[in-house]
Amino acid sequence: MTRLAFRNLFQNKARLVISVGGVALALLLILALDAIFTGVERQVTAYIDKSGADIWVSQEDVFNMHMAFSSLPDSVARKVKIVPGVESVTPIHYLTNNIVAGDERNLAYIIGLTEDASIGGPWMVSSGRSLPVEGEAIMDRSVAEKSGIALGDEVEILGEEFEIVGLSEGTASLVNSVAFISMKDFEALRGSYDTFSYLLVNVEKGESPQVVAARIEARIRDVTVQTVGDFAAQERKVVKDMSTDVITIMNLIGFLIGLAVMALTVYTSTLSRRREYGMLKALGARNTDLYRTVLAQALLSVTLGFLFGLSITLLLTLVIPLFGSNLALEISRFSLLKVAAVSLVTAGLSAMIPIRQIAGLDPAMVFRGR
Repeated sequence: MTRLAFRNLFQNKARLVISVGGVALALLLILALDAIFTGVERQVTAYIDKSGADIWVSQEDVFNMHMAFSSLPDSVARKVKIVPGVESVTPIHYLTNNIVAGDERNLAYIIGLTEDASIGGPWMVSSGRSLPVEGEAIMDRSVAEKSGIALGDEVEILGEEFEIVGLSEGTASLVNSVAFISMKDFEALRGSYDTFSYLLVNVEKGESPQVVAARIEARIRDVTVQTVGDFAAQERKVVKDMSTDVITIMNLIGFLIGLAVMALTVYTSTLSRRREYGMLKALGARNTDLYRTVLAQALLSVTLGFLFGLSITLLLTLVIPLFGSNLALEISRFSLLKVAAVSLVTAGLSAMIPIRQIAGLDPAMVFRGR
């Protein structure tokens, strides 16, 4: 029956394109929406993931960066440095502010770095320097290009003019970007002397970040200590909680539209082959044989559509960044499993609905052309 279903499906090329194409477009909608949401979620934690730190230390009860304020006295940095297993401690300043270039205002995480910071800075610089000194700043290349900013130009950050000396890559998302200035400038503009926002900790070779994090938390009061993975997870959770209603509604609508289109495509494709099924019945095929044929055709259509839709989505993940967009698509394993499982169930149900009509076909009516 599977071979018969395969031959029947590929017999009419136009019908094949319509049925498989309809399923592919429906699944493309679902996969693309999931990929957009996953990509945005990943971009939100790009700075944390690429910071180079093993452990993040923040003020007590501060578990993330987005819309958070953390302040640590200089004494905490000195105490963390002498904890067994700690290799290095890099302090940073942080707040959210606008980068102003003419009439353009771009929201950004402003990071204050020491002049010798080994971690916490831009992880990829396409042009210019990777560390700013007083009066200098590094900003995302794509944001700079959209604002008409080049190396040597000036922008306003925290109410002060800074010269752009470096352009970084991968430091922008649909939500904001990341910009870097010197710690001296940050302290002078914000009056935050002898305090830091976060401490970025690297552990010694062979040490476990989880174990060292526990040691720091046990020895030092009034701090929150998290591995980089836990800190990033908390950041994603906060952002997701803030936009969960919008994302859930958009994803659900896209999912339902995709399933409806796919179900309708499989249903009409099955009914359009009534004449072939009638002929099979006239030749002695049993209803169970027809059921298997119908189901096999539906599953083949959905499988081909899924592979085609997935291929287009993968192509989009490569092509979209080439146009300078801050939109990033990322296909997750969970999304693939979810879409594949629901697609197969929908294909089966969509094929079973018209089976009653096929089972009740009168072969004589088929030969009479009705």
